[in-house]
Order: sequence, then C-alpha cells, then structure tokens
Amino acid sequence: MKEKIKSITLVLLVVCSLVQSYFLIYRLPGSNPVVKTANEYIKTENMGTELEADELLYPSQITVHLGDNRHTVFYPESTFYNLIYSRLKGRQFDGFQRYPVNNINWSEIRSEQIGLELEFGKGMPVELLQKVMQITKDPLFEGESISRLLIYSTDTEEQVRVFFFSSRGDVVYEATKADLTMQDVKQQADFGKDWISYTLEKGYYIPEQSIEMVETTLRTGLFSTEQMQSIFFDPSITRYIREKDGSEIYTDGRRSLQVRQSRNWINYTDPVAAAVTGESSPGRNALSAVDFVNQHGGWNGKYRLDQSEGPNAESQTVMFQQYYGSGQYGAFPIIDQSTFHYGVISLELRQGTITGYERSLIYSLGEKADKQVIKLAGGDELRRKIELLSHESVIKRLYPAYLPTLGENGLKLTPMWVAELQNGATRILP
Repeated sequence: MKEKIKSITLVLLVVCSLVQSYFLIYRLPGSNPVVKTANEYIKTENMGTELEADELLYPSQITVHLGDNRHTVFYPESTFYNLIYSRLKGRQFDGFQRYPVNNINWSEIRSEQIGLELEFGKGMPVELLQKVMQITKDPLFEGESISRLLIYSTDTEEQVRVFFFSSRGDVVYEATKADLTMQDVKQQADFGKDWISYTLEKGYYIPEQSIEMVETTLRTGLFSTEQMQSIFFDPSITRYIREKDGSEIYTDGRRSLQVRQSRNWINYTDPVAAAVTGESSPGRNALSAVDFVNQHGGWNGKYRLDQSEGPNAESQTVMFQQYYGSGQYGAFPIIDQSTFHYGVISLELRQGTITGYERSLIYSLGEKADKQVIKLAGGDELRRKIELLSHESVIKRLYPAYLPTLGENGLKLTPMWVAELQNGATRILP
C-alpha cells in the first residue's frame, strides 16, 4: 500500500512539474507566447550578407597623372583600378610631417608631374586606412581623416613624394619614408597611357571623349515591416502608431522604428542609447556601424564607406554608399535622392553608440536581360552641360553615377554625370 501511494505521489509531482514548466516557458502573465512557431518567426539572417570592414574601405576613384595636363581616371572594380590599388596596399608609408595645405601649388603638380591620386570621398579615418594599407602608427597623424592620397615623382628631385590630405582641408601630411621608387610610379602610371584622356579644369576632371557605362534594370524584393520589426523589438511589447502622413511607427517605449511605405524607407532611433558613455573616435565608430548593419539587416550589394565624421567629438554620422557594376566599365555609385531614397545606409552615433539608422527596404534580386551600353557625354558637350550650373555654386567634384528609378519592371539604373558643389549640394547633369 505504501509503495502504491509513493508511486501515485511521484506521478503527481512529475505532472505538476511539467505543467509549471509549460507556463514558465510558453506563457507570461498578460502576454502572448514568448516562443514563436516557425510560421511566426522572421529569419533576419537571410535579409542581407555580412561584410568585413576592409571590404568597405576603398577609394571612390584612382586618377593617373601623365604630365602635360593629361590624366585618366579608373573606377572601382575595373581592371587597372584593382591592379594599382592592390600594389599600393602592399607598400609601406612612414615618417610623417605636417604642412599647411596652401604652401604648395597642387594643381600645378597634378598637371605637370607623373603620379597617382586616390580619392576617399568625404574622409576616411587614418585608423581605418591602416587596415587596408601599410601605414605606420604615428601620433602626429593618427587622429586624422583623409580625403585623398597623392603620389608623384619628379625627374629633378629623383624621388617619390607621398601626401595624405586632411579632410578638414587645411593641412597635408607627407610620408617621407615611402616604400616606392620612381620606377614603381611610372610603371603604374603607364596603365593610363592608352586609356581615355581627362583634362583637369577648375579642380575636377573632364574626359575628352564619351565614357561608357551599362544601363540595366534590376529585379527587386522588399523587406517586410515584420522583418524590420523583428530585428529591433520584442513583438509582445511593441505598440503601433499610424501617422497622418501614412507612415507607421513601432515602439517599445524607448526605441522607435518609422516605416515610410510610400518611400520604402525606414528610420530607426534609440535616443536613450546615447546615455551610455564609452570611448569613441571616427574609426571606432565606423567599425561599430559596420557591426550594427551586419546584425540588423545586413548588406544588399556592394558598399563603400563614404563619410565618417561629425560636428563634434560626441556626435557623428557614418554613411555607406552603394555601388553597382564590375569588370571592364567598373562600379559606380547609386545616387540617393530626396524624391526616392535608395543607395545609402546612414547611421547616427553619439558617444560611440548607435542612436539612428536609416536604409531602404528595397533589395536587388539580380539583373534582368535588358542591359545596354550607354555613352556619357565628354569634351565640349560635357562642358556645355557644366556651364548650366556655373551660376549656382563652384563645382567641387564631377563623377559618373547611376540614377535609380523604381517602376513596374524593377529598379532601373540610368548612367548620369553628377556634380558635387562646394555648398554641399549634388546636381545631376541633364
């Protein structure tokens, strides 16, 4: 009899334990199940690929100076661009000295000397540049952000001179100990001798003949609102708000995700995160931004770090520019527009912590068959187009890019010349 009572008691205890475990795991007071079924859970790892930081660190273009105001320009992913950049990444740069940038006539050097020039957009922190190039650590130089690198040789001095330009625009750093010879520079400059000739005018380069780009239409998909929610919030505590302009806001009381369906665009903010104080620098912040994108949506294409600076030491914007293309013609940036946001991933940081994140919900599924080669104007025809902008502002930079438009057939990428103005505006040439 005693054994029978013991057995019944043991069974009851086991049953009670199983019931208790069920409520602990599957239910919380006043909420839905915490453990989601396969149909309810959105797998965010398939939204985009993860990238290493060095895959995002490369020049926007490489200009070859041939003397007598003859130049040519190579764009990312083109054969000679890859060849020049891979060789320079293996060279050593050391012995830095700082000079005021206005002490030297740089236009004269670019026009008369044989050399190479790498452009890094709005600025790349030296600590990031050290990840892809052999730049010796130097306290004089390490806190800087670099907009361009100029390498040239002169027959009179019989030496190679290497200058790193600060993105602030006031100083330049010379690497007095560079692992480069005059023969190295001339050999790499020779890659441009039989390429399209460019002329340096007013600080930017104009091709003397048309250049070719590929016009294409991409098949696209769209990240769902549920997918984007799942990477930021616990659905069981998320509130939904619909704005008058049609945008949707999801919040957990601290963070918010604004989804603009009409623009296929999201804006995530976490203002309280700024209260967490930590070490920050432009380089470390850019690396934090890369990690954040890897964990929250991933990368849907080829990107380049285009901006990693801010108004002060505590606040910073990190922006990644999307590129399209490869092979013979190279890869070119896709221009973000106020009327159609696409082509950039932007993050805001404060005290080293992510407080804002913006990106498109559109992603590419690959090309359609209707590709064609387009010739962009060069020479005097391009000069006439540029003249139309002369009344607005000084042109700081001129470059080919893709203008995206979304239609029933997919995302069309149309080649265009783009002018970056000194007042910060960007203009697409007609």
